[in-house]
Amino acid sequence: MALFDDEPKKKPKAHEIGQDLSLLSVAELTDRIGILRGEIERLEAELKSKGATKTAAEALFRR
Repeated sequence: MALFDDEPKKKPKAHEIGQDLSLLSVAELTDRIGILRGEIERLEAELKSKGATKTAAEALFRR
């Protein structure tokens, strides 16, 4: 069994899309909503950043 002891333990995901939510408490659901809202904000910021880069590139090549 020593073979399995050396394997790194996988960190549980904060949230997995489509997973069964019926076993989670109200507090756990609230925490996950916060995590997902934070991720949405991060994604929107990256999208905005990429949009600004695209706009700058388009302006450069229009000259």
